[in-house]
Amino acid sequence: MADTGTGVAPYWELTFDADGDVDAPERDRLLAGARASGVRDLIVFAHGWNNDRSGATRLYRQFFAPVPGLAPAARIGYVGVIWPSMRFCDEPIPDFPRSTAAGPAPGPALDEDTRHALLETFPGRATVVDRLARMLDQHSHDEAALEEFGRLVGLLAELVPPGPQAHFTADTVAEGVPEHAPGMFTRPAVDVCAEFAQAAAQAEQAARAGQSGSAGQESFSLPNPWDGAKELLRQATYYTMKRRAGAVGERGLGPAVGRLAEAVPDLRVHLVGHSFGGRLVSFALRGLPPGVRAVKSVTLLQGAFSHYAFAARLPGDPRAGGVLQGQEHRVDGPLVCCSSHFDTALGTFYPLASRMADDDRSVLGVDVGALLGTRWGAMGHDGVQAVPGTRACTLAEATSGPLPVSGCVNVDAAEVVRRGGPPAGAHSDIVHPELAHLVLAAGRIA
Repeated sequence: MADTGTGVAPYWELTFDADGDVDAPERDRLLAGARASGVRDLIVFAHGWNNDRSGATRLYRQFFAPVPGLAPAARIGYVGVIWPSMRFCDEPIPDFPRSTAAGPAPGPALDEDTRHALLETFPGRATVVDRLARMLDQHSHDEAALEEFGRLVGLLAELVPPGPQAHFTADTVAEGVPEHAPGMFTRPAVDVCAEFAQAAAQAEQAARAGQSGSAGQESFSLPNPWDGAKELLRQATYYTMKRRAGAVGERGLGPAVGRLAEAVPDLRVHLVGHSFGGRLVSFALRGLPPGVRAVKSVTLLQGAFSHYAFAARLPGDPRAGGVLQGQEHRVDGPLVCCSSHFDTALGTFYPLASRMADDDRSVLGVDVGALLGTRWGAMGHDGVQAVPGTRACTLAEATSGPLPVSGCVNVDAAEVVRRGGPPAGAHSDIVHPELAHLVLAAGRIA
């Protein structure tokens, strides 16, 4: 079916709830349409943190726009995955204007758009969201207020949620070691907020230095701990989105691709995911029915999950491995992972939050960059790690020559993924024809 919202045809949408249950009429329209349309290649794109369907559709419209011109003879269909996620509205997205003219709220305060997004993302938690918003607006100097804020954030995130989502939190697991609540929600909130505030100040200082072209002068002023409180709330939403992405991928998208393979046996499926959408499409591989070989490529755009997720063993820890170990072999083609050192969300805050979630030891004063080579690094910062045979190349090399026909491929996309201010940096700077070209190259779409 054509869709005026995206400008490409045929285009379908697949909507999933937080537990991965699919909108059955949408799925049935996709199965019937793919069978009747004569499509040979189907590009399935999963957004990352988002606010609503209109924002996701806008992303798909802009990303898909150059594809018909890049492959005019190909019979391509398009699917936009819609799943319940959110972003904080103070995170600038290149090429995407804000929905309101008011701009983000100053300092620790919560802007109205983000408050509304929290209410949509956490239904039934309006009282908690309102209380958190008031506390951020007041930013009391009383340490007890920060501790209460931390308690409410843990309540909002539901550390042990009911239903299927409880099983999709981890990216790596250790034999004989049970999962536990993230340390950032169980440690003293005063300490956690201080660490996040320091990291936020360092990221902003680095961004200003980069814009001015100078090294900048180090500041010795102590940041406002309520800036860190806002970051703790942000990380709580990311923790929830991470969990949902795994559930939607394995319980929802994977089985849906299996149904597609049954309905249209010759269909070639290409999975694309941005941010937590990269985690979603990766977990979809784990949800594929046995024997299904319909997925011909996977392209991860600034994937917001562990760079060890596909590793059989973590370096230095023979008991631990990635929860997706071996899943790259479910792809009848390459698994391509894009990264950029301009991505502050993954280069600074992801390893810090992951490190604090792992245990209760403080990282205050530690150079976050030193953590990137450890188990707390992200796919979108330095690519797939500890998987033998993984290749590496630049974006120009990947789009000018043939990619490997199988296995993991790390692509340095910093030549185009480079715009965006703090706190997320270039994390959402993915709308580029070069990246659309990469999806076609990964899928061997003529």
